[in-house]
Amino acid sequence: MKYCTNLLFVLFLLPVFVFGQGKKAAKGGDKIDKLKAEAVAAVEANAVQAQQINDMLFSFAELGFQEEESFKYLTTLLEKEGFTVKKGISGIPTAWIATWGSGKPLIAVGSDIDCIPKASQKPGVAYKDPIVEGAPGHGEGHNSGQALNIVAVLAVKKLMEREKIPGTLMLWPGVAEELVGTKAFYVRDGYFKDVDACIFTHVGNNLGVSWGDNGNNGLVSVRFNFEGQAAHAAGAPWRGRSALDAVELMNIGWNFRREHLELTQRSHYVISDGGDQPNVVPSKAAVWYYFRERTYPKIKKLFETGVKIAEGAALMTDTKFTYEILGSAWPVHTNRVIAAAAYDNIKKVGLPTWSDEDQLLARASQIELQAPKTEGLATKLDSMGMPTSSAPVVMMGGQAMTPMGGGSDDIADISWSLPTIVLRYPSNIPGLPGHHWANAISMATPIAHKGIVYGAKAEAMTLLDLLLKPEVLKEAWAYYKDEQTKDIKYEPLISPKEQPAIYLNKKIMTEFKPKLEPFYYDPAKYKTYLEQLGIKYPTVRDDQREAVKKAVEKEKSSAAKAGSSRSE
Repeated sequence: MKYCTNLLFVLFLLPVFVFGQGKKAAKGGDKIDKLKAEAVAAVEANAVQAQQINDMLFSFAELGFQEEESFKYLTTLLEKEGFTVKKGISGIPTAWIATWGSGKPLIAVGSDIDCIPKASQKPGVAYKDPIVEGAPGHGEGHNSGQALNIVAVLAVKKLMEREKIPGTLMLWPGVAEELVGTKAFYVRDGYFKDVDACIFTHVGNNLGVSWGDNGNNGLVSVRFNFEGQAAHAAGAPWRGRSALDAVELMNIGWNFRREHLELTQRSHYVISDGGDQPNVVPSKAAVWYYFRERTYPKIKKLFETGVKIAEGAALMTDTKFTYEILGSAWPVHTNRVIAAAAYDNIKKVGLPTWSDEDQLLARASQIELQAPKTEGLATKLDSMGMPTSSAPVVMMGGQAMTPMGGGSDDIADISWSLPTIVLRYPSNIPGLPGHHWANAISMATPIAHKGIVYGAKAEAMTLLDLLLKPEVLKEAWAYYKDEQTKDIKYEPLISPKEQPAIYLNKKIMTEFKPKLEPFYYDPAKYKTYLEQLGIKYPTVRDDQREAVKKAVEKEKSSAAKAGSSRSE
């Protein structure tokens, strides 16, 4: 009887307990929602700061490993905001890590800072018009990510201080990403070993996130150095052993071999040293290769093939060769759980409202560059990106081949070391070539500024999820351990002996930095970089304006016809 009474008592209390727990959870959810709303408001309030950081980095226009002004500007700013900054990490003068807070979780937030050679371009101008002819420029949009991250993190930091939320925020830069030159070194040197999650931001043309294998390649970046014997090219050519001949023979050999490589590979090279002058047989020459493939074993195999061809070229020319690994990246794999949390926030944020001027610049630029579509800026959110199938496809001849990939990003090495996502934000114009002056057109305009602010809102909200919802991190690590790395283990493509190639791009920046310095942005005098440069927004030729007008009229006509067909 006593047992029955106790059981009835427990059954009576159970609904009360469950209701109480549900009420607690609801209250917790309400609190997080309120904090997210505050974070979004704080980001919006700091839109000017985001714009200034973005425009400042745009004006510096620094190539990989030479981001000296960006380094000074960003580290000074973060130190003033109370961050502890460790400078020169992994032996890279322009690399740093800035931390604030204490304890767990430790959340890393990163974005790249380097730019593209010969991509100088005036912002807001829908045709080629360089700031400095031949100079580097932000033809990838890497000037924008740190602006987004800093504004988002400062909004969350303020809430953490007030609410006494435990955790550590860590900001860091992708130095020399265009050379895939640093992130594998960060991982190798242990800078991410205690990090619980990483949000990486990269410019795009929509606000979005994906998870799993995104279909891109990994790569190894290698320079082959050949050494021969100098001689008078006319007087005693038989005494020479041309290192340039070896370079050219290697390239010929690779191009003949290319026909017999798997379709998934991507490989490209530049002759970085072709000798000094024609009347001297080149005693030294060098060629720089990127070997790209879809999986770690295939990247290694492709690289080994390159080494064999270099060896053959050296034998044919009686020269010697060495090689130097300059950078590497695995194929990217991002976290499903954190991506899902981020996408929920993205849906709440939505896309910016673009002005007529924004759309005119976008459409005119698309027409100028012969983009596949000339529809302007995105007005509808993308769905969350799903994994690209890596299941082998059996080709003719019985060869099992993974689907083809494209570009590479060394954020992959971090993504294989801990749960990581890449948040893309709409600061660029769809349909442009990429790694091109045209991709700089929008990057110091209201398009970039709005995209940054909306990306920062989504990032701030996701940071609060990671800080205040322990289950998100727990499930993220479960995905990382039980699915992502269950059958594939990360092995660096660099060895302990390799060092970052911090000398790269030094000569170019030594030439162009004095020419770019007069154009550095001064926010104390000018509200925007457009104002400083005296650019009317947007600057569009009459023929471009007319072409945009015709394109819009054609779209309206097509839409009207489609509507008429549906009604019939």
